[in-house]
Amino acid sequence: MKPLRVWLNPDPGPALEALPFDLVWATTWEEEANAFVAPVLGLSDLPFIAWPSPRPEPGAGVFRKMPEIVAWAKGRAFAWVDDEITEADRAWGKQHHEGPALLHRIDPRRGLATDDFATLTEWTIGLLTL
Repeated sequence: MKPLRVWLNPDPGPALEALPFDLVWATTWEEEANAFVAPVLGLSDLPFIAWPSPRPEPGAGVFRKMPEIVAWAKGRAFAWVDDEITEADRAWGKQHHEGPALLHRIDPRRGLATDDFATLTEWTIGLLTL
């Protein structure tokens, strides 16, 4: 099956790989992200979060990915970067996740940019000083 058309800028690939995180796909593409997205970014295959089917809607404006991401994190610190994150997700995460979490919304028209990497780096440095 041919995937959805998506515009990918390969430039952030090395910067993603340089982050001090265990990268995980949290995309509806699931394992197909390794076939269609990772090669463009120059990333090796990554683990992915498998979404339940049907996916329950948490309600109250919370993105349907949020509960699964929190369950996957199991209380560990995590940073989630997505173009659909809202304040409702941040509030839900604070209520349901025991560890530190950064929910960082990116502009879907420009993708990951230098300032997004600065935010991720700052957050990581903040974790090290806790």
